[in-house]
Amino acid sequence: QVQLVESGGGLVQPGGSLRLSCAVSGITLEYYAVGWFRQAPGKEREGVSCHSSLDGTTYYADSVKGRFTISRDNAKNTVYLQMNSLKLEDTANYVCAAGRGFLSPYPYAYNYWGQGTQVTVSS
Repeated sequence: QVQLVESGGGLVQPGGSLRLSCAVSGITLEYYAVGWFRQAPGKEREGVSCHSSLDGTTYYADSVKGRFTISRDNAKNTVYLQMNSLKLEDTANYVCAAGRGFLSPYPYAYNYWGQGTQVTVSS
């Protein structure tokens, strides 16, 4: 069984920070590309940030560049998303995913998904 369990979401004021975690079990994370996606009401699912160990590349959506950082701890089989300078438009359900492939910001490239953690940015 492969499981991805997100944590770290919550309510934060604009300009604040959160760090999301995704604990992965059932696979060896170092062999997988990982990604964070988000979806807000009225918007399509968006690839926020991804990292591939196959080609060593990292992707960030233009909307989060300079504010978000993806990282992984392969020894702990955990993926992180550090989110700084949060904006109202960052409010969404954030989901982590893993897949065997090269870097991709598109959902079809990932076959394992978590349930998500809610991030709400509000004053």
